[in-house]
Amino acid sequence: MNGSIKLGIVTSMSIMLVMLPTMLKPAQSQSGATEAPAGFDNLTNGHISQADFDAFRDSFEETETIADGLGPTFNDTACANCHQVPVTGGSSRVFETRAGHLDANLNFVDHPGGSLVQDRAIDNSIKERVLPGEDTTKRASVNTLGDGFVEAISDATLTGIRNSQLMEIRGTAISVPILEAPGSTRVGRFGWKDQHASLVSFSADAYLNEMGITSPLQPVENTSDGNDVSAFDTVFDPEDFGGVDVNEFAQFMRATKVPPRDQSLVGKANTIAGEQIFHSIGCDGCHTPTIVTAPAGTVFNGAFTVSPALGNKTIHPYSDFLLHNIGTHDPIVQGQSTLNMVRTAPLWGLRNRALLLHDFTAQSVTQAITSHGGQAQGAAGAFGALSNSDKERLLTFLGSL
Repeated sequence: MNGSIKLGIVTSMSIMLVMLPTMLKPAQSQSGATEAPAGFDNLTNGHISQADFDAFRDSFEETETIADGLGPTFNDTACANCHQVPVTGGSSRVFETRAGHLDANLNFVDHPGGSLVQDRAIDNSIKERVLPGEDTTKRASVNTLGDGFVEAISDATLTGIRNSQLMEIRGTAISVPILEAPGSTRVGRFGWKDQHASLVSFSADAYLNEMGITSPLQPVENTSDGNDVSAFDTVFDPEDFGGVDVNEFAQFMRATKVPPRDQSLVGKANTIAGEQIFHSIGCDGCHTPTIVTAPAGTVFNGAFTVSPALGNKTIHPYSDFLLHNIGTHDPIVQGQSTLNMVRTAPLWGLRNRALLLHDFTAQSVTQAITSHGGQAQGAAGAFGALSNSDKERLLTFLGSL
């Protein structure tokens, strides 16, 4: 499943101005909020039992076959193939390809059949290919650990974060449909274009588009470059009958713990100093350090009730889950006007990623930071102006995430 990043600030006029995004953030504390459980230990966060967690993780790891409905066009054969570092549900080096172009009126036109160009097919004659003249981008597979807590963040919290940001770095919140609750929308938070707000919707989308398996929420097979492939599809649709797999994927992700900090670095002088620099140069303008989830019992998505394990929990994703143009150029539009915008990449679990940015073009944290432009130009410039020792302190802090 693929879903399947940003620094920001305004100018270098003064340290006070640089600190404004932090000072203007809305209070994220709620009475009685407790820390969300963290760990790379394959244990449930309490949303479901350990037995169910293990069973649903098995579904997430299961290799699909043609007999199961794999294809006819697809990218991979199991959710875990794209989400496995350092444990099932994490990130990986796997990417997908998106393609399309702007027409004469500057309207975005998808690649025939949809912007996702699948890399594989059950028959080579229907393998998809990027067409001449199309713009393309790679899309990195993302970490899904802790996403149950992200789903449990209220829209009001996300829009409150947006409204607290200075205009120069203000993120964009888009409302997206909830597939399991027709007619309902929520602020998007999953995927590089915030194209989903529900883990059920996210799972159904990935099952179809990454593995070619239909479900009640996504019952129509993909094409091959816009051409019908029904002659190659021998399994009755929807192939995930009753949406059982889709719901198990969602429940597994909801029950994962958040990525933990590297305890060997937490509390060390350079880590503490690096975190202070992170705030002072404005990285937290978009990489919001702390968010509190909605209270237990809150109903989202028309069907998802926030459980006690997910409700009123303090998380540290280092993301505002909003869209920003940070100059890294993603030319694909999905759903709304998201040209050149990407979701602020959560920094939790950063130390486990070998390649960075939405398209894997950065091979180090320093390269990722210096690649930022657009709304993030101020913070990138502030990083460049740091002394070498302060840069090392900041990188030490980021290496603890």
